[in-house]
Amino acid sequence: LREQEVAQLLEAKAEILNDKAPTNQDKILSILPYLFPLMDGLQYGRFLLGAEGAEANPFVVILALLYALYRSVPFSGFIAFFVLNFLGGNPSINRLIRYNMQQAIFLDIALFFPGLLSGLIGLTAGSAGFQFPAIVTQLSTDAIFVSLLAVLGYCT
Repeated sequence: LREQEVAQLLEAKAEILNDKAPTNQDKILSILPYLFPLMDGLQYGRFLLGAEGAEANPFVVILALLYALYRSVPFSGFIAFFVLNFLGGNPSINRLIRYNMQQAIFLDIALFFPGLLSGLIGLTAGSAGFQFPAIVTQLSTDAIFVSLLAVLGYCT
């Protein structure tokens, strides 16, 4: 009798936290939060995505349309941050989706540091009268973008 009560309590707790196995729909929805860091990280992929012949790639065209839509809304990154943060704490949403929302926020916050570092290096180099060659800028932004894609691929 005691084991049965404990099992019922654990089942009720799992129901409240929505800690059940994710459905196929939940798995698809859990990928969507990663659009947030992807959209904010597209600035680092400008050399790769803007290369000659890229407009023939349907993936690049879809990304360009999503990016234009994302940037057409004022403060879209700010809004997306708070929406994901708010929904990430909602226990009625499946745990997998909530986890991916929180992880997408952390990835987007992590994108702040390459921008800060490049700004500080550029400011320091500019005040010293030094200009980095264009290839250094291109390779560094490409490395950041490819790293972002690798992390997003791993997360999904």
